[in-house]
Amino acid sequence: MKIAMIGSGYVGLVTGACLAEVGHTVACVDVDPEKVRALNTGVIPIFEPGLERIVAGNGAPGAPIFYYSGTRCG
Repeated sequence: MKIAMIGSGYVGLVTGACLAEVGHTVACVDVDPEKVRALNTGVIPIFEPGLERIVAGNGAPGAPIFYYSGTRCG
């Protein structure tokens, strides 16, 4: 399944990574361009056991990919 995760904070990042881990194609969108840049280079802004390993698979099938959107929802 293709999933768009809005937000790459504590909830969105971990949820998106877990969904990617079980085989879904996940695109995470965030309004913070610095956070997106960091995530795409493997820098994880939060600690969650195993999260770094999952995100390090960026580019592999099912791995999360991070995008910037200057538009705020809501």
